[in-house]
Amino acid sequence: MPGVDPKDVDVTLLDGVLTIKGERSEEKKEEKEGYRRVERFSGSFYRRFVLPDTADMDKIKACAENGVLEIEIAKSKEVQSKKIKVES
Repeated sequence: MPGVDPKDVDVTLLDGVLTIKGERSEEKKEEKEGYRRVERFSGSFYRRFVLPDTADMDKIKACAENGVLEIEIAKSKEVQSKKIKVES
């Protein structure tokens, strides 16, 4: 996410779906004798990921540094299957 301020990134979790969305905007100005130039860059992004059942929803961390967003998703203890007795 080069050029994106971490304050403009929103990471949410709802019903096992992790959503990452954000927006970047940048403006460059150049003024010289006889002319003035302004360039504007903007754009938004939106990604959604369905997390597996083994993800621990309470232990998700997000960190942005040097243009890289890192999301750490802890794995919960192994899910134990439950045996169900079939009655006749």
